[in-house]
Amino acid sequence: MNKKKLAVVILFIIAVGLFFILDLGQYLNLEFVKSQQAVIDNYYSQNPIKTGLLFFISYILITGVSLPGAGIMTLAAGAIFGLLWGTILVSFASVFGATMAFLIARYLFHDYVQEKFGKYLEPINRGMRKEGEFYLFTIRFIPIFPFFIINNLMALTPIKTLHFALISQIGMLPGTMIFVNAGTQLAKIESPGDVLSPELIFSFVLLGIFPLLAKKLIEFVRKKKQSDLDLTETDA
Repeated sequence: MNKKKLAVVILFIIAVGLFFILDLGQYLNLEFVKSQQAVIDNYYSQNPIKTGLLFFISYILITGVSLPGAGIMTLAAGAIFGLLWGTILVSFASVFGATMAFLIARYLFHDYVQEKFGKYLEPINRGMRKEGEFYLFTIRFIPIFPFFIINNLMALTPIKTLHFALISQIGMLPGTMIFVNAGTQLAKIESPGDVLSPELIFSFVLLGIFPLLAKKLIEFVRKKKQSDLDLTETDA
C-alpha cells in the first residue's frame, strides 16, 4: 500500500475511533433529539443558516465514513427543519456522503478486491453489465439494502462517479421524503395519545408499505423494458 492510501486509511481509522471514544453515538438517537427539542428549535430560530450548515456537514461526515446514525439524522431533519428543508438538506447531504464513501472505497480497494474477489462480486458486475445504471437505481429506490453497503460495493464496479451520485440522489429521494416526513410527526409527540394521531399513523404506514410499492414499481418497469426489447427483436 502506497503512502497516500496509507494516509487515507489512518485518517479513516482516526475518524471512526474518535466517534466511538467520544461516544458521539449518544447524540444520534431519538431520545436525545426529543429531550433537546426546545434547545434545538430555539438555536435554529436564531441561527437558521448555521444550524443547517452544521447539520449538513455532520450528515456528510457520518455517511462518508460509513458510521451509524444516518436514519436517525434523517428523522431529526424532519423534526428540526420540516418537510421541505429537511428533505433538501438530507437529499444533498446523503448524496455527498455516499459519494465520499464511494470514492474512499474505490481509491483504497477497487483494484485489489476485483482481482482477489472478482468472482464473488460477479452478481453485482453482471447486474451492472445487464441493466447499467438502472441496477443502481433499483437498489437505491427499494430501501432493503443498507446505505453504506451500497456505497462501498458500487465503488468496486465500473460505474462513473457522477452517474453514481446523480442516480443515487434520484433513487433515494422518495424514501428520504418519507423518512423526513415521519420525523416531522415524531417531533409532535408530547403524550402517549399523540402516537395515535392520523398524521403519525399515515407516516408509519408509508414507511412500511414504501418498500413493497417500490418493488412492485421496479418489477413493472423491468417487465416493460423486457417487453419493449422483445418487440424490437421481433421486428428485427
